[in-house]
Formats: sequence, C-alpha cells, structure tokens
Amino acid sequence: MAAGEDDRKVDRKEMPFLDHLEELRRVLLHSFFVIAVLAVGGWFLAERAIRILIEPAGVLVFLGPTEAFTLRLKVAVAIGFLIALPFVLYKVWTFVAPGLFEKEKTILSFVVGGSTLLFFGGAFFGFAVLVPFAFRFLLGFRTENLQPMISAGNYFAFVIKLVIAFGIVFQLPLVISLLTWAGFVRPGWLLKHWRIALVIIAACSALLTPPDIASQMLMAIPVTSLYFLSALLSLLIARRKKNRDREVDEDEDEGATS
Repeated sequence: MAAGEDDRKVDRKEMPFLDHLEELRRVLLHSFFVIAVLAVGGWFLAERAIRILIEPAGVLVFLGPTEAFTLRLKVAVAIGFLIALPFVLYKVWTFVAPGLFEKEKTILSFVVGGSTLLFFGGAFFGFAVLVPFAFRFLLGFRTENLQPMISAGNYFAFVIKLVIAFGIVFQLPLVISLLTWAGFVRPGWLLKHWRIALVIIAACSALLTPPDIASQMLMAIPVTSLYFLSALLSLLIARRKKNRDREVDEDEDEGATS
C-alpha cells in the first residue's frame, strides 16, 4: 500500500467523533445561513417566478387568506436554495473530501455532478413538456356546467409531483452505470429482459402521470430511451472493466515469469 494511503487512513482516525459533529454543525449552519439570505433576495424574484410557473394553467385562485403569501414564501425559499446549491455542495465536499482516497473523490464527483445534471434535466423536461400538455388535456373535460377553478396550492402540488418524478426517473443511466461498475448488473441481462422493463416503465408512467394515455406516453417514451441508453453505457463499462482485468492478469503473468 502506498505511503500516501497509509497517511490518509491515519488522518481518518485522528479527528475525534465530537470534532466531526462540530464540523458538520458548522457546515449545516453556514449552508442554512446562505440559503436564508438568498431566500430574502428570492422574495423579490418570486412574483416573476410564479408568473412563469403558472403560465401553463393561466389564472389561478387561492382559497385561504394565507395561501398566496405561503406560496410566494415557498417559491422564495426554493429560489434561495437553488442559487445556494453550488455553495452547499462545496461545503459538503469540504466536509467529506478529507476522509476519501483520490479514487473515491473521483467517483463521488462523478456521481454528484451527474446526478445533479440528470435531475435538473428531467425536472425541466417534466415542466416544459409534460405539464402544459397534461393541463391542456385535463382542462379539455370542462363543460358549460363544469368550469375549472384551480387553486394555487393544488396546482403547485401537481407540478411538483411531476417535476420531481421526472427528476428521479432521469437518474436511471447513472444508477445502471454504478450497478454495472459494482458488478451487480450485466448489460446482457438488461438487453435480455427489455420486455419486462417496458412493462415496468409503463406501470410507473401510469402511476406518476395524470390518467390519460398521452401523458403516460410522454413519460414512457423518454424513460424507455433512457433505459436503452443505460444498457449501452452498461455495455461500455463492462467492456472497459474486462479490458482492465485482462491487462492486470497479463501484468501478473509477466511478473511471475520474470
């Protein structure tokens, strides 16, 4: 084992447990303070953000005297959190990184960065594509005697559900890549059972979207594409691992014969 790795293992044990807790407390307090300050600034941007968010629905109503205020407060906090997210991730990284080896740092950086990009990509797709389509479809059931009166709280609960659902399902390529790298999933298994995967995707799309075929297809089609993209990534990772293992075996054979 290299000397640097030995030193790193010693460093992991040098800091007492209470010092770890104190460092974690500072990270949380600093993150909370920055989010709170930025949320105050987000209050002045919240009205414009709400106008953008409710564009697919048109005009909304609020049913309680505090609903509009609470909604603007929630949006302001969300804006503050999103702006502060790079700082929060950096603080978390400074807390975790000293106890990691270089290889672990590389893997964690890949996981966090990839997961963040995939989540925001899926959330944007859900809001920009599925939400407007779902609302046009669902509001199409109005009649002369049945007119919609959508409250702000119900609307945002609906939007958040779809946005978070897409952000989560877009993690599929990253999850499959990690499972393949760890040896739990093989690309041949993914390709062999693609029919079962399509059934599961269809069932999840039915649960996470409004009860209409069009919305379910809007979710099922990109998720299906992500599944086959994940299978391709799994194949590439498996081949790379196989080539690396072959090189290691060849080096060991050369060392044994020399």
